[in-house]
Amino acid sequence: MGAITIQQMADRVAGLMEDRLRIRGTGLAEKLRRGGGKLPRKVRAAAERLADAAHRSQNPKLLLQIDEGAVAEDYDICVRHLSPLGAAARRKGMLAAFVAQVAFGLVVLAALVLIVLKARGLM
Repeated sequence: MGAITIQQMADRVAGLMEDRLRIRGTGLAEKLRRGGGKLPRKVRAAAERLADAAHRSQNPKLLLQIDEGAVAEDYDICVRHLSPLGAAARRKGMLAAFVAQVAFGLVVLAALVLIVLKARGLM
């Protein structure tokens, strides 16, 4: 993994942060400084390590000290969190929420009917 690859990873995460969280800035480090608090702790730590690796990759001597496996893992954590859901998954989630609301409403209605019937002595 070279310096260009690490920089591309950092740029992709920065782009996703801008798309999903509406955070402006020129690079990943600046976007983390401006709006990193919107991220969960684990994702923010991974993004900070990725930004640090991107910064260190600019120096050839420091590039040799970067753990490529850790950078790839940090990139995966960030992308997994920041990647938007597809349209089909959003629709499926909305449909499941709607069905759950209707089912809950029917259960509450049935419980109220049973309470009224018991109170009137019909049951």
